[in-house]
Amino acid sequence: MTNSNFKPVAEQLAYLKKGIAEIVPEADLPAKLEKSQKTGKPLRVYLGVDPTAPDIHLGHTVVLRKLKHFQDLGHTAIFLIGDFSAMIGDPTGQSETRPPLTREQVDANSKTYLAQVFKLLDPQKTEVRYNSEWLDKLTSYEVVRLCGHYRLARMLEREDFRSRLAGNQPISVHELLYPLLTAYDAVVLQSDVEIGATEQKFNLLVHRDIQREYGLASEVALTMPILVGLDGHRKMSKSLGNYIGIAEAPGEIFGKIMSIPDELMWPYYELVTDRAPQEIAALKQEVAGGQLHPMDAKMRLAKEVITGFHGADAARKAAENFQHVHRDRQPPTEVRVQKLRCGPPTRLWTIVRISDLAASRSEAERLIKQKAVEIDGLVIDDPRKEIDVTKPTSFLLRVGKKDFVRFVVEP
Repeated sequence: MTNSNFKPVAEQLAYLKKGIAEIVPEADLPAKLEKSQKTGKPLRVYLGVDPTAPDIHLGHTVVLRKLKHFQDLGHTAIFLIGDFSAMIGDPTGQSETRPPLTREQVDANSKTYLAQVFKLLDPQKTEVRYNSEWLDKLTSYEVVRLCGHYRLARMLEREDFRSRLAGNQPISVHELLYPLLTAYDAVVLQSDVEIGATEQKFNLLVHRDIQREYGLASEVALTMPILVGLDGHRKMSKSLGNYIGIAEAPGEIFGKIMSIPDELMWPYYELVTDRAPQEIAALKQEVAGGQLHPMDAKMRLAKEVITGFHGADAARKAAENFQHVHRDRQPPTEVRVQKLRCGPPTRLWTIVRISDLAASRSEAERLIKQKAVEIDGLVIDDPRKEIDVTKPTSFLLRVGKKDFVRFVVEP
């Protein structure tokens, strides 16, 4: 007897497997879905996020979107804010001991998370938890008991610890506690599935072991690939400057997505949209066969991403503006205005410099000589060319392909 509230298991699996890097163990996910189907009880699926920074970028949404997919299918989505664990600091990928965050830093970052997360998840159907609820209350005895369930040799197998030991780099004891305390989250939440990035695999495996030590069935660990950033090579990261913030202006998001290498749009389609694999394969075939221009395929991607975070109207306007500026070579519908007082004629390099579209005189002169600067649509390649600002007027400065400033000269 199956429950009609859930789609057939094969259909659920096809949707859930999109973009997945690994399922550990592979056979357990269909088994848990079968049990859920028979009992009518949704799976408890969780994603734990430490609020170590105030904003979420597109790379963070890869795991969030997979949680959404479980929610779409009627399962219980648990979004866990690691307000306690963030103060310890996840040692994953760290080449040196990470300084713990303060409670004030964590609380400030937590405030912005939910508003951004609920652009993807349904707030009415999401169970939001904070691991300080239970980790703050653990007694010394309970912490010691928790530590007694895991072997130090196993802990030191993790790559970042192993490489630090080999390089005589310090490892603090609080870092060893991180995967154990977050494993206790899985115990309290009684999760059936946990989602994490591929770099979180070690932690997820510890969580499975600790659940079993506490008499629970081990969760399925489901890992998602790391999203490559705008440079096309390295992971998306604010510190590397190759990120797309989901709270950024729609036009900014659109321009950034259009800047990615063409081959990178397919992993983006897979990891940051809800399109089915067969739809993505058909799009890819259209591009390969010449029926669809790569830029048009990328524009569709940008519109889908922006629609999810800012709505369809904002996505349409961003697309129109991009078309206007980059394809039709027209100024954008909204241009920054900069005011100038009437004065003696001013050399072009000075105009470019005060527009903040060049960091120095030498950069301004280089851009002008490269014919990357226009005034009212006319290319000028002489940095010493004088612009008439002796009387009230206005003119449109363009630097490069997409940067515009409207200068208004006032008495």
